[in-house]
Amino acid sequence: MNYRSNKVLAGHLAMLTANVAWGLMSPMSKSVMMGEVSALALVTFRMVGAAGVFWLTSLWLPREKVPRKDLLLFFVAALFAIVFNQGVFMMGISHTSPINASIVTTTLPLITMLIAFFYLKEPITWKKMLGIAIGGAGAVIIIVNSQLNAGGVVGDRHLLGITLCFAAQFSYALYFVLFKGLVSRYSPVTLMKWMFLFAACCYLPFSWQQVSVIDYSALPAATYGNIIFIVLGSTWLTYLLLPTGQKYLRPTVASMYNNVQPIVATVVAVLWQLDVFNGLKALAILLVVAGVYLVNQSKAREAGQG
Repeated sequence: MNYRSNKVLAGHLAMLTANVAWGLMSPMSKSVMMGEVSALALVTFRMVGAAGVFWLTSLWLPREKVPRKDLLLFFVAALFAIVFNQGVFMMGISHTSPINASIVTTTLPLITMLIAFFYLKEPITWKKMLGIAIGGAGAVIIIVNSQLNAGGVVGDRHLLGITLCFAAQFSYALYFVLFKGLVSRYSPVTLMKWMFLFAACCYLPFSWQQVSVIDYSALPAATYGNIIFIVLGSTWLTYLLLPTGQKYLRPTVASMYNNVQPIVATVVAVLWQLDVFNGLKALAILLVVAGVYLVNQSKAREAGQG
């Protein structure tokens, strides 16, 4: 195996590991929030914990100087990539099932493409339009299935949860499109240590009361284990691995690994009896994956890569 093949293999392993960790996050977060830890408290644990770990990591690496104007950009980027993405997504999970939330994450490439069309004037081909339509059908199935199975007030809560998860994907898609230049100028650790610090500062004033009233001595060991994994595995590790995948793989290939998340979340959620898998959810996954695949194939051909 030559040097280039090793780098490509490293990219595949990085994206696979990152998306498995993100897939595990949905059922783990749901499990934590079924106790006395609220969604806002869990988000705060994630923000503060990740900020602390990234700053500790930066002590072992060469220091990058960040101008004040870029610090302001880091703050705005943190709003889109973390505060309105990860925080809102976690709150969405608290209102719907882990499987529903993970299926919604696979719509990210579709949403990114639409934003790029309006903001960057990237053309939309017939294949992209077909991909959007198929992926949108999968999203509608998720909503209808949740409403029919739950009904009444519970159904409304599922709809709220799914809507929040969609909003989180929209926010992250804006981050992808608007801050591509900023991300390329700094190392992942420098970028994330500032962004998670700003995100933690945004959440703490609103969540401190919920964090302080938790009876930590009564929390089971499994809850602590899940929180530690969410901070270290689904946040710190994934944000270190993501640039490796982006560097050594084509964007079309790297983004397809996003479809690993609902598979992992579904298996774990069913095993932990946090959710029930049915035929409509399977159809929704297939439609969303097919939609993303069509969009990515169209992008690859435009770039001369397919």
